[in-house]
Amino acid sequence: MRRPIAIAMLAVLAFAWVEALHAGEEEPLPRPVGELTPVPEGAGWVDLFDADNAPLWEVDAENRFAFQDGVMHIFGNKPTRYIHYAGDTYEDFEVHLEFKLTERANSGLMFRAAPEDPVYQGMEIQILDSYGEHPNYHTCGSLYDVAAPMFNMVNKPGEWNSLDVTVKGKQVVVVMNGWKVLDLDLSKMTMPIGKFPTPLNDLPMVGSLLLQDHGDEVWFRNMRVRKL
Repeated sequence: MRRPIAIAMLAVLAFAWVEALHAGEEEPLPRPVGELTPVPEGAGWVDLFDADNAPLWEVDAENRFAFQDGVMHIFGNKPTRYIHYAGDTYEDFEVHLEFKLTERANSGLMFRAAPEDPVYQGMEIQILDSYGEHPNYHTCGSLYDVAAPMFNMVNKPGEWNSLDVTVKGKQVVVVMNGWKVLDLDLSKMTMPIGKFPTPLNDLPMVGSLLLQDHGDEVWFRNMRVRKL
């Protein structure tokens, strides 16, 4: 009789463990919460969404985006396109950008990119509704398909976020909602990583800024850039 009793006790314990596990999933551990960084001002900063620069954003299709009161609204029409700032190119720079996402929306900030091939001849800081997920190579704030952010700082859909990126030489630093999430040395990346057939160390040091229109509704505002 002892064996059936022991088996029954093990079953009870296993059931209790599963229940505890599911209870833990319903009450996730606390995660860091950030806040928007101030919009930079002063010498050298250029507003890429002002009346002079807004007309310089280009895309090879119609009915993709529009500006209203300094806010770029991407409508969310498929297929994927890349909205190119044709007013300048950038080597070493700082950029501040604020964004708001709809649920599961996907976008990105492309830099040092070739407008004709920003996917492989340029790099992307991922902008994605990955709220509450563990950081990985594709969550918001990652160097897409290459490096995961230290923290997933993106806010809930419908809330504004700030993104600050500093690119100097081979160093790339990303701050999201006031928290540093990436600090990368591209000179170490002398082998293909992720989607890139070319080592990131060998990519051009100068290129364009683009915003990804992945076919999802997204808003951008307060885009400021300063060359270093």
